[in-house]
Amino acid sequence: MAKSSADDQELRRACEAAIEGTKQSVVMSIRVAKSRGIWGKTHKLGRDMAKPRVLALSVKTKGQRTQAFLRVLKYSTGGVLEPAKLYKLKHLSKVEVLTNDPSGCTFTLGFDNLRSQSVAPPQWTMRNIDDRNRLLLCILNICKDALGHLPKVVGIDVVEMALWAKENTPAVTSQGKEQEGPAASTVTESDLKVTVEKELVSQAEEEDMEALLGTYVMGIGEAEAFSERLKRELLALEAANVHAILESEPLIDEVLQGLEAATNCVDDMDEWLGIFNVKLRHMREDIESIETRNNKLEMQSVNNRALIYELDKLLLGLRVPSQYAACLTGGSFDEARMLQNIEACEWLAGALRSLEVPNLDPIYANMRAVKEKRAELEKLKSTFVRRASEFLRNYFASLVDFMISDKSYFSQRGQLKRPDHADLRYKCRTYARLLQHLKSLDKNCMGALRKAYCSSLNLLLRREAREFANELRASTKASRNPTVWLEASTGSGQNVNAADTSTVSEAYSKMLTIFIPLLVDESSFFAHFMCFEVPALVPPGGTANGDKYDDTNDDDLGIMDIDDNDSKAGKSSGELAALNESLQDLLDGIQEDFYAVVDWAYKIDPLRCISMHGITERYLSGQKADAAGFVRLLLGDLESRVSVQFSHFVDEACRQIERNERNVRQMGVLSYIPRFATLATRMEQYIQGQSRDLVDQAYTKFVSIMFATLEKIAQTEPKYSDLFLLENYAAFQNSLYDLANVVPTLAKFYHQASEAYEQACTRHISMIIYNQFERLFQFARRIEDLMYTIAPEEIPFQLGLSKMDLRKVIRSSLSGLDKSITAMYKKLQKNMTSEELLPSLWDKCKKEFLDKYESFAQLVAKIYPTETIHSVTEMRDLLASM
Repeated sequence: MAKSSADDQELRRACEAAIEGTKQSVVMSIRVAKSRGIWGKTHKLGRDMAKPRVLALSVKTKGQRTQAFLRVLKYSTGGVLEPAKLYKLKHLSKVEVLTNDPSGCTFTLGFDNLRSQSVAPPQWTMRNIDDRNRLLLCILNICKDALGHLPKVVGIDVVEMALWAKENTPAVTSQGKEQEGPAASTVTESDLKVTVEKELVSQAEEEDMEALLGTYVMGIGEAEAFSERLKRELLALEAANVHAILESEPLIDEVLQGLEAATNCVDDMDEWLGIFNVKLRHMREDIESIETRNNKLEMQSVNNRALIYELDKLLLGLRVPSQYAACLTGGSFDEARMLQNIEACEWLAGALRSLEVPNLDPIYANMRAVKEKRAELEKLKSTFVRRASEFLRNYFASLVDFMISDKSYFSQRGQLKRPDHADLRYKCRTYARLLQHLKSLDKNCMGALRKAYCSSLNLLLRREAREFANELRASTKASRNPTVWLEASTGSGQNVNAADTSTVSEAYSKMLTIFIPLLVDESSFFAHFMCFEVPALVPPGGTANGDKYDDTNDDDLGIMDIDDNDSKAGKSSGELAALNESLQDLLDGIQEDFYAVVDWAYKIDPLRCISMHGITERYLSGQKADAAGFVRLLLGDLESRVSVQFSHFVDEACRQIERNERNVRQMGVLSYIPRFATLATRMEQYIQGQSRDLVDQAYTKFVSIMFATLEKIAQTEPKYSDLFLLENYAAFQNSLYDLANVVPTLAKFYHQASEAYEQACTRHISMIIYNQFERLFQFARRIEDLMYTIAPEEIPFQLGLSKMDLRKVIRSSLSGLDKSITAMYKKLQKNMTSEELLPSLWDKCKKEFLDKYESFAQLVAKIYPTETIHSVTEMRDLLASM
């Protein structure tokens, strides 16, 4: 027999080298052939499909615990073993020897931790039965000793394996003796095999098996005889069992008779129990019926008592007290009876609320008694609201009529009377709580009441404003200033000593001081008195513009404590719109008296529009409360009226400026230049508050028209246009120098006039110089033009530019130079009306002439180097001596 690969020490060392570093020791290594089978089909092994592999059993000990592994190693390209698969023997659940291999050398190992159980496990084929038995016995022994359990063995007889192990023990033992390694950590193959033999078959079982085998062991040819013997013995056992059953028949008959008697007794008992059950059921139903009737009677009694209680309580709430009914239907509204009226209103409101579904059980809402009582209360409510509304409308009208009929309430000749509504508000405040209850009872009635109050009080306010404005205008003494400031036909000093009209602005300010706080207070009182849900217009103790007023606290009605929720309710857009509409009715028409004061002030002094605009803007910026919307509108209209009137003045002044164009010939400084400076000085004195923008807009319009008119007049005389422009622009700068330093808008126009002045001076001086020295500078200009096209040295050979021509020009222009310069000065002086400008103009003229002559001298030195002319120094000295 060939040597088994299990005894190959070289193979074991190669396996140990392949798993080096894993701290595992190899127990057995053996060569096998690996192949694949198919589930459910008989597979014919094909040697050509097998792959050579090496199976190695290894163990690893950690303290008292031992781990066992089955390693599959394969050959690499160089013939070296390398690990391919690793299986833990603790998961080995089945060892099966395939029956389709006649040699019995092919088996499979089943592990319970494989991921895919649907794939057929690999089939391992050994070279012979001995190698197979060696490997399987080693695996079973390790599982028994190290892991404590044995896998299921299929397709091989355990007894046969035990006998094989007993026969091959010496050979295995001798092999185990040759193995090296520590005895404490490594288990030898011989020890494993002996242990398998002892553990699989005990000594007693071995003796019994030997006795049995001694009786029945036959050759291969006696198997059929042994089978026939077993069949005969089985038939004999079955016949004996049937005979025993037939002998026990009498006993069975007796048992059946007893069972039948017992069955008859049970049937009788069941019939008796059924009769008793029917009787008991009838009795139970009778008892339940009695209990049900009793419970219904008790429930009906409880419900009747509760119903009587609820009906008594409901009737108590539906009863109308006689004193309240009399007060609501026919009581008086005198001040002494108001407490009873308020109590009746509170009871009526509470009674109506108690009949509403949130406060009343929905079951009662549709009862006829409740509906009738609700209709009765609604009738009481409508009757009371109608009577109270009619009384209040008449009461408001009578109060105002009484005040209007008494002339002592209004301003009279020689006496300005401040409107005083303290008594009026005191009388109205008596009915403030009544109004709140009317609103809670019927909101629709408030519209007519508000209109009645507004209509009555509007007559009073308009009468007070008209009388106050008339007396204010009559008592104000002020001289009327002319509105013509910039007319060309009037003298320049006409408006210098204009009369003082400050009393006009004071009168307008007094009108606003008296009536604006009054209107704000009336608006606030009206909003609270007529129960608009809006916040207070002014803080307690003051008015919107900071001026004290006697009646400031009169809008504290003491009526906001009826319902705590009302004091916390925010204003809504609908309430605010209704309030503004009512304020329009309350104060409409009073603006006409303010307009009359504005128009009167404008006729006396149009410039007072500036101060009135500032006063109006100051009051307008103080009105921030939403409920005083009409007062803000009134102030806005007044501001617009003042702005329109001032715009009329500005437009008229601009037309006065434009009339200067129609004069035939204008020389010297135009009259509106100094007058504008006087007008601007006066306007600056009138500026108050936010009226700066209004004045700056007027300045812009004035100056734009002035400059445009100035340019148009200058075009009528082109010969003297530059002289005319420079004189007027200089006059504009001189007259506005001080104001331009403090007014940014005028400073902008000041710089614009300065630039125009410089341009006019340059043009006028150049014209005078060219008129006196025309040939000289024309000759220089021709030279400069030719220098762009030809070389400088060729210019003396051009026609008209020879040296002889140069000498002629110099002789004609510079001979008698002092006379020529004197003539230039006289031309500069001629037609000039502003003598104070002459020195500065003459200095500019000399400087301009000297610059031009210096350029001419440089050209001559470059083009005609041999020619001599007056040097620049000589010319400067000559000009300095003139």
